Amino acid sequence: QAQLAESGGGFVQAGGSLSLSCAASGRTIAIYPMGWIRQAPGKESEFVSAISWKDGSTYYADSVKGRFAISRDTAKNIVYLQMNSLKPEDTAVYYCASTKRAFIIPSMRPQDYDDWGQGTQVTVSS
Repeated sequence: QAQLAESGGGFVQAGGSLSLSCAASGRTIAIYPMGWIRQAPGKESEFVSAISWKDGSTYYADSVKGRFAISRDTAKNIVYLQMNSLKPEDTAVYYCASTKRAFIIPSMRPQDYDDWGQGTQVTVSS
């Protein structure tokens, strides 16, 4: 089973930036789709972004498009999420997630991800 460890969350003022990292073990990100999912208090999980195993194609929720950027380092087996122009509504726990099936197109539905990290808190003040 994959172990996913997020880091990089924190507190930032609106308009600021944060960078999240997800170190994967037991799962090679070069052949598995990887995603970022967030959950704000009292709300359902929300897809944020994903990256394809095949060619690094990226996928974004409309709410973060143009502000967030997902990337990966297959040599280090790490996935990143660069978050710019942060807004208070971006406040949530951010989870790195992966599927158990390799060689598939990334899903934009949180429920399709099988393995999640422990999450890292991102708080954006107004």
